Amino acid sequence: MSDYKKPSSEKEFAENFKQIKPLMNETEAYYESSRCLFCYDAPCVTACPTGIDIPLFIRQINTNNAIGAAKTIYDSNTFGYACGKVCPTEVLCEGACVYNHQDVKPIEIGRLQSFATGKAIHSGKKFYKPAKPNGKKVAVIGAGPAGIACAADLRMYGCEVDVFEAKEKPSGLTVYGVAPYKITNEEVLDEMKYLEEQFGYKVHYKQAISDKSQLDKLEKEYDAIFLGIGLGATSSLNIKGEELENCFGAVEFVAKLRMQKHGVKVPAKVIVLGGGNTAMDAASESARMGAESVVLAYRRAHDEMGAYEFEYDLAKSVGVKGVFNVSAVEIIGNGKVEAIKLIRTENVNGQLQEVKGSEFTVPCDWVIKATGQSKQTELLGKIEGLKLDAKGRISVNEKTFQTGNKKYFAAGDAVSGGEEVVNAVADGRRAAKGIIEFLKS
Repeated sequence: MSDYKKPSSEKEFAENFKQIKPLMNETEAYYESSRCLFCYDAPCVTACPTGIDIPLFIRQINTNNAIGAAKTIYDSNTFGYACGKVCPTEVLCEGACVYNHQDVKPIEIGRLQSFATGKAIHSGKKFYKPAKPNGKKVAVIGAGPAGIACAADLRMYGCEVDVFEAKEKPSGLTVYGVAPYKITNEEVLDEMKYLEEQFGYKVHYKQAISDKSQLDKLEKEYDAIFLGIGLGATSSLNIKGEELENCFGAVEFVAKLRMQKHGVKVPAKVIVLGGGNTAMDAASESARMGAESVVLAYRRAHDEMGAYEFEYDLAKSVGVKGVFNVSAVEIIGNGKVEAIKLIRTENVNGQLQEVKGSEFTVPCDWVIKATGQSKQTELLGKIEGLKLDAKGRISVNEKTFQTGNKKYFAAGDAVSGGEEVVNAVADGRRAAKGIIEFLKS
């Protein structure tokens, strides 16, 4: 049973979605930074996909140089502020902190990171100036973490960059796909504005690139094209009743919640299907929106979930109940969802099998599918020479991120199949290097 009341105002919504990594004040940042041991071979740096010099930026905070710390962070990670809040620091930098070996709370690296970068954003401190124009033009498709990171680096080499974004706001899943208790829309958009003003790439919103003629036009007008298109809609379960009203994807639900906030009305009984981090977010959010009962149904065992354990703990802490080894057979209803039929599953010699005759029905008002996202193969199929792997991901050269079509480069979820914001940033920056080498030759 959830303890949350249905929010009916912006204030109540913010109350229900209190930040799990709230911003530190000066005193908290000073004391937390003073706990750091400044390890010589800092394992936290190795654990960070963007390789931020963590001991250096923490020392800078501790010596009252938060702006210098922000520069250290941004030199490695274009989404420095957002990553401080949305990164699974518990398993990355903080998970690698040596304090974990001594049963001492690890340094709160993520919160220190957001503290420093937040100072730079709010003071409007400019660290970078694009190089003199080199006469080259690059089109970036998608204003998500990979696309923006790539665009920023290309500007530092002097390229003219146009970013084409299908939606009306930038930053991809950072604003459309992350749970509101991790970062607010305002925080995301403040950082995006800060980056755009500094690097000077141009973002064209509501400019979906979807047909061959648009691609042909980009190929004529630009020297290289970067694909940072992410993933598509939630994958279908292919079961009876999936088309009923109130059965929808988790990604779509999170996006709606981020944009409409308390305007989204969540009913009493919600079932979330899936065992990944997105399932945990959708379940947590449903509970915080005042659902009386939220059940997370996963087809495998608890220890086989893709979600981080701390994400599941967070969901449980707001009243979400986990049911394991059950698979959805049918969604029942007359026009709209009324119940879901599940069947028990078991692992037989490594194979997941349904247990005959074990079906049972659970009444519910909503079914949220957190069962993975489809790949944008329709668009990708229109690009000559582009190769996809067996899972529909774009195949790229691991070093340069160049695709089978020499003019196209790609990174982010369209290549990885779905990773963290920080991984997309790291790969977007590597792709920028690959594009520069290509343009030089």
